[in-house]
Amino acid sequence: MRNILFGTIALLLISCNKGNTNNKSSKTPVKTNVVLIMADDMGFSDLGSYGSEINTPSLDRLASEGTRLLRFYNNTICAPSRASLLTGQYPHKAGIGFFNEDFGLPGYEGYLNKESLTLGEVFKSGGYSTYMSGKWHVGNEKPHWPFQRGFDGFFGFLDGGASYFDTKPLLKGPPSTAFLYENNEVYNIDKEDFYLTDELTDRAIDFVKNTPEGNPFFLYMAYNAPHWPLHAKAEDIAKYKGKYDAGWDELRKLRFENIKKLGLADEDWNLFKDKLLPPWDSLSKEEKADWTLKMEVYAAMVDNLDQNIGKLLNYLGTTDQLENTVVIFLSDNGAENMDVGKMPFTVKRNEGTVGTAGSMEAYSKKWAQVSNSPLRSYKSSPYEGGTATPFIIRYPGQKDSGKVLEGGAHLVDLMPTLLDITGVTYPETYNGVTPNPLVGESLLPLLSQGKWDREQPICFEWFGDRAVWLGNLKGVHQYQKEWELYDLSTDRTESNDIAASQPETIAKMDSIYNKWANENGVIPWSEEMGKKTQFRKQPH
Repeated sequence: MRNILFGTIALLLISCNKGNTNNKSSKTPVKTNVVLIMADDMGFSDLGSYGSEINTPSLDRLASEGTRLLRFYNNTICAPSRASLLTGQYPHKAGIGFFNEDFGLPGYEGYLNKESLTLGEVFKSGGYSTYMSGKWHVGNEKPHWPFQRGFDGFFGFLDGGASYFDTKPLLKGPPSTAFLYENNEVYNIDKEDFYLTDELTDRAIDFVKNTPEGNPFFLYMAYNAPHWPLHAKAEDIAKYKGKYDAGWDELRKLRFENIKKLGLADEDWNLFKDKLLPPWDSLSKEEKADWTLKMEVYAAMVDNLDQNIGKLLNYLGTTDQLENTVVIFLSDNGAENMDVGKMPFTVKRNEGTVGTAGSMEAYSKKWAQVSNSPLRSYKSSPYEGGTATPFIIRYPGQKDSGKVLEGGAHLVDLMPTLLDITGVTYPETYNGVTPNPLVGESLLPLLSQGKWDREQPICFEWFGDRAVWLGNLKGVHQYQKEWELYDLSTDRTESNDIAASQPETIAKMDSIYNKWANENGVIPWSEEMGKKTQFRKQPH
């Protein structure tokens, strides 16, 4: 099997590596290492351990040895999610109130402010070697790059997307965003077998190999996959030939059944269906072939992502570091809903068969409803399909394995959790700056005891849409519309709006949101703000 897992085989290989100068079994650090893995635009049910038909043995193994959370939330789109993950702040507080675009407004500068310390800065201050491989997307100008924000080593790209087969710019933008970078220098790769996901993994392993003797390490592994464009290796695509011939209607139902068998959904949940999408059987034979290929390529990208995560974890296992490492996996948002191949900024560059270097395609909301099954809506939406992510954690000293917990946590909780596990202290000052206090809560009580009463509600705003999570209740307020209310304990797919029957709850959530917005510098969205961005609001 191409993907070597990190269990029994890894243990057998340890004895073979005793003479290897890269073997770190003799210098296992006292402090716990950290590997934080973020996928890009991957849906809620795209892993086998979350109901998928895609082959993901490495992450499924991680889930069986660790803990999955059913309800873990992001900020529905790339840059704001990465801002919260990196700083433990809500995105507006960190300077990414909308995207990596500068609106000329406080909280909307498009880069991480100095008061919002990154995980790189915090762990570096705690004596760690800090590395990042992958997508940055929280500051295009040099003062705001990873190497200037606490990472000892960086390999990756600065903007929101990249080709998987070469280092040419994906979209027209500032020169600083056009290439792969090694620390602060442009890195041009000239090799026939280049594939971005593979390269990011290889460079991450090199970072870990070269960690100074006795140092613990923090590695932020920010993969681009499976973000568009749909680019995959031919051998990976071949694995899924014919797998999706039944179409999105049947695959969505199949995933839902798998999710229920895994105990991740209740029998009485409704299965979300986007009424604007065509039934599979209404498509012509040629249309079915085109759309089937897109999903085959997407599945191949997820498959390859899992292979690479397996490669990274296998390296840690063979060098006797895995048992002293906390590993977290999640996605930055739900599945992509845009039909990218038809958009003005890609149509002139969209050449060649889907999956190859010349193509510029995404699988759109037609297949995204499968990736997010059974949840409602997609990336950029305040509904669960936009804001919920699969979440897996495996850490030293955990009591049980294979647990599935309800959760109800957010990206802002990751830094407090990691500091709690590793014993690293959040600095009172950093380079003469008093940092913003952390607003999240450690998940360690939940992970160790199985129960957790979150003290603070979770709040959200993007593009004028709002949401508040208060225990099992969730309020959703689309821009220029009224509040909706859902009980996630019985209605995770947000099918039954109960707002009319609970006006006091709606009033409470509105008050909670306004207080949070004031504390975090959220500016009420306006049409004038919308003119400052290239984005156009997507229907939910």
